[in-house]
Amino acid sequence: MADAFRIERHGDVAVVVPSSEVEALQWELVEQASELVLAPITEMNTPLVIVDLSEVEFFGSVFLSLLLRTWKSVFQHGGTMVLCGVSERARELLKLTALDTLWAIYDTREEAMEILATE
Repeated sequence: MADAFRIERHGDVAVVVPSSEVEALQWELVEQASELVLAPITEMNTPLVIVDLSEVEFFGSVFLSLLLRTWKSVFQHGGTMVLCGVSERARELLKLTALDTLWAIYDTREEAMEILATE
């Protein structure tokens, strides 16, 4: 599970980079994945989080659940979460679930960093 996510810090911004392994994430592992992703975020005062999906082509309900948990934690701590590098297939899923209205979606990490820097 540790190989499925990379978390980078860039100043006040945390960048969560899931690998393609999350495309097959199982329900039994969602709790473990959630702890991995949320641990560094909950230590931040007002988390600014970018989920960089550039290594992921598609995902299902398990990963969507993880994204929602992450967003909820960020939101409860007064922070902001955005997505970047979202494939066309994943964008379609986010649109069908109306989650594209919950999170801002940027084409590149640089664009997302620029926007969050002004928050």
